[in-house]
Amino acid sequence: MKQSRLHSSHAQLGATFEEATGWEMPAHYGDVAAEYRAVREAVGLADLSHRGKIRVTGDDRVKWLQSVISNDILPLQPGQGRYSSFLTHKGKMLTYFRVYMQADAVMLEDVGEIGETTYQALRKFLLYGTKAKMENCVESRGLLLVSGPKAADVIKAAFGSDVADLKPINFISATIGGQTALIIRTEETGEQDYEVMIPADGLVVAWERLMDAGKPYGIEPIGSQAREALRIEAGIPKAGPELNEEIVPPEANLESKAFSLTKGCYPGQEVVARMDTYGNVRRHLVGLVLKDSTIPPPKAKLFSGDREVGWISSAVRSPKLGQIIALGFPLRDFSKPGTELTVEVEGKKLDAKVHPLPF
Repeated sequence: MKQSRLHSSHAQLGATFEEATGWEMPAHYGDVAAEYRAVREAVGLADLSHRGKIRVTGDDRVKWLQSVISNDILPLQPGQGRYSSFLTHKGKMLTYFRVYMQADAVMLEDVGEIGETTYQALRKFLLYGTKAKMENCVESRGLLLVSGPKAADVIKAAFGSDVADLKPINFISATIGGQTALIIRTEETGEQDYEVMIPADGLVVAWERLMDAGKPYGIEPIGSQAREALRIEAGIPKAGPELNEEIVPPEANLESKAFSLTKGCYPGQEVVARMDTYGNVRRHLVGLVLKDSTIPPPKAKLFSGDREVGWISSAVRSPKLGQIIALGFPLRDFSKPGTELTVEVEGKKLDAKVHPLPF
């Protein structure tokens, strides 16, 4: 398995590792509850270096991306970003990512752990003669997530960068350990979230400076288990469990966020536009609260009485609510808050209720 440049740092901090798209990454550091509390009350630091990252250069980079991805990136100025997806011709979501506009390049960052899906999907559409070049940066660039109410304070203390007024998905540049990094305001936990995208040679320095600067603020290293609880509580969908080839963007509540109805043609555009015109979205992403203590697996079926009406996409025990919560996709008529459903787990049907997002 691939390892982050920070692997030995994680090991020294007592990390328990898990596999994530071919990488060995921290699941937790011994106390998931403490990691969760750090993000909700102070500040947490996570290594997301395994996430997909692509750099697009060349004279046609914006024109080419504009023609194939689902959102309108022409209005973006350097320092600005936007969500987008890449759809099949049937409007289904192959991938979901953030687009960051730089003066000389466009960076894409996957929202979720989906390996090389975005790179391989887009590469097929990079036709001969197009003046654009794609660089797969998954190993050449590291990615850190700084989250919590004290996140901006820690970044300023560590790097001297004032990010408190940075708007979501916008970014600034900073020099860290001799490397040019992007500091991005993102959305991962429902708290203040910032990411530091930096050439891999500067990753260890960035991590150590954040950990040192964060000590007075109560910083904790954060693994995937705490991040998942935070994400689901915040109702944030990601590529893989929620956003995949079974889902069309309007079903995941991504209107005005990840696709454009006015920019012109792109793969899947007709399907999305037809849904908007006729209002015939079949299902909706919703929150669910379960009364049982069993965590349902992904794809667990949702029922209304004896009728199968959808499925669970992600589930976790919520530290905030003290109950099992989930994200799922029931049919439209069963998606209103308060709707009583059941979830089938190992032949048993467990009571669940639709809950507004975020939890």
